[in-house]
Amino acid sequence: MDIDRSVLNEAVRVCACFNLRRAARAVTRLYDDVLGTGGLRSTQFVALVAIEAAGGPTLPRLAKSLGVDRSTLTRNLKPLVRADLVKLSVSRGAKSTTARLTPKGEKALLRCLPLWKEAQARFEAKVGSREWEAMLGGLANVTAAAPDA
Repeated sequence: MDIDRSVLNEAVRVCACFNLRRAARAVTRLYDDVLGTGGLRSTQFVALVAIEAAGGPTLPRLAKSLGVDRSTLTRNLKPLVRADLVKLSVSRGAKSTTARLTPKGEKALLRCLPLWKEAQARFEAKVGSREWEAMLGGLANVTAAAPDA
């Protein structure tokens, strides 16, 4: 089997999936380093922010806002529930489970919000605030281009 090296090099250079995942891992490391001092990983912080911002969303709504499927969301919430940061409950008559922060989860979020500001400032200092604003628009376009992927 001969792999066409020019196609391989092109894939490394321009592949959206390859490059976005690599960038996401780099950004995740930065945020994990800073947020870890407050006891949360970046994925946990993002989940707490999304839950609090939505005011106790249903799991399908939360999954959509985080851009993950329901099974991934359930897997990601388990450690937060075990740590008593998030409470899942089924409301009477409803067929959906909702997520809410516990008092301990609220404290963790309050503790980590200033750390998030620090991580965001570090990121923007490296990337540039204008460049980041432009990237936000580009990322919205990327998300809209593949909403169900």
